[in-house]
Amino acid sequence: MHKWLFLDLNGYFASVEQQVNPELRGKPVAVVPMIADNTSCIAVSYEAKAFGVKGGTRVADAKAMCPGLILREADHHHYIDYHERIIEAVDSVLPVDRVCSIDEMAFRLMGTQREEANAIKLAHALKKVILTQVGSQLKCSIGIAPNRYLAKIACDMQKPDGLIILNKEELPGRLVGLKLRDLPGVGHNMESRLHRYGIFTMEQLIALSEHELRQVWGSINGKELWHWLRGEETDEKPTQRTVVGHSHVLPPESRNWVDAEKIMKKLIHKAAVRLRKESFYAARISIHVKLLGSRDSGGGGYFENSLKLIETQDTREFVGAFRELWKNLPETPPLRVGVDFSDLIEAEHHTPSLFEDPKAATVTALLDNINKKFGRDKIYFGAVHEAIDAAPTRIAFSRIPSKDEV
Repeated sequence: MHKWLFLDLNGYFASVEQQVNPELRGKPVAVVPMIADNTSCIAVSYEAKAFGVKGGTRVADAKAMCPGLILREADHHHYIDYHERIIEAVDSVLPVDRVCSIDEMAFRLMGTQREEANAIKLAHALKKVILTQVGSQLKCSIGIAPNRYLAKIACDMQKPDGLIILNKEELPGRLVGLKLRDLPGVGHNMESRLHRYGIFTMEQLIALSEHELRQVWGSINGKELWHWLRGEETDEKPTQRTVVGHSHVLPPESRNWVDAEKIMKKLIHKAAVRLRKESFYAARISIHVKLLGSRDSGGGGYFENSLKLIETQDTREFVGAFRELWKNLPETPPLRVGVDFSDLIEAEHHTPSLFEDPKAATVTALLDNINKKFGRDKIYFGAVHEAIDAAPTRIAFSRIPSKDEV
C-alpha cells in the first residue's frame, strides 16, 4: 500500500518566467539574483539544462555553455503568487498534508487512495489541474511510495513530468542505482563523512546494519534512514524554530565595508520584523560575513561574531548590539553578509526585564501595524534609512515569505 504522494514543480522559477512571458517558451532561460556574470543561476529551464547548465552554475560559465542563454532577474512576487495558485488548485484534488518548500508539497494518501491504481489516477489528476487551472508551462514530477522520504526520492528519479512508484517489496534494492547525493539530507558534508567511513555507493550504504548506519550518519537520523529506505515509517518529531535570520550577496558595487554595514542594518530590520510577526524574542545576535576571494582559492574565508542579549524583539536593541559586533573588520572586502537571531523564546514565555522599556514594544508594534496596513517599509527606524531599498527579500526554497515581505 502506498501512503504518500510527493509533488515537485520542475524548474519552478524558470517555468513561472516562461508562463508569465510567452516569448521565453521553448528557449534556454536562467533565473538569476541580479544581471551579473559573477553571480550564480538560481534556477534554469530544461532547454538550458540540455546544455549542462544547472542551478548554482556561475552565470559566466552558463553563458559559455549555452549560447543564447536568456537571463531573467528573479521576480519573487510572481513565484509566491503562482505557488499560492498551485496550492489552491491541487487542494481541490487532494488535500495538501505539508508544503515542504516553494516548489514541493506532500500528500498523505488515505483509505482506497493507497491502492496503486487509485494513487496513479490522483497523480495524473494533480498534473492536469496544475496545467489547466494554473499554467501550461508548469510541469511537475510525482513520486508515490510507502513513506514521505521515499516519495521525495521517487519524485526526483524522473524529470521533467515524471511519475515513479516505489513498492515496499522492491526495497531497498530498487534504490541501488542511485547516487549518495540523490538521498535527501546528503549534501557535500554528509557525503564526505560517508566517504571517510568507506561508503561510496548506495549498495554499500544499504548493506549497513541499523546500528552501523546510525554510527556512520552520526545521529539518530541514521537509524530512521535505515527504516525509511526499507519502506517503513517512523514517528515524526515536531519541528521547533531555532533561528530567525537573513543573508544577502552584495552586488559588485557594494562589496566594501561601508555599504555592507548599511545593508546589514537593513537585514537586521527585516529579521526583527519577522521575529515579532512569528511571536518570538531572541537572546543572541550573530553576524556572519563571507569574504571576497578568488575562485581558485575557494573564497576568502569568513568574519563572524555574536553577542548574548537580554531577550528582546526590539529593532533598536539589535542595531545597538550590531554596532558592538561590527568592529576589527578584516582588510579583505565582503562578498555576502548575514544576521541570525537565536536562543529564541516564544512570546508567551517571555519574562520582561527590569531594564526593559515598555514604550519600546508600543513603538515597534505601532510601526508593524502601520506597515501591515499601508505597505512594507512605509515607516521604519532611521538607522536603516540609507539601505531601505537594499537587500530585497528572496525566496529560500525552505521558506516561503508572505506577499507583504517582497
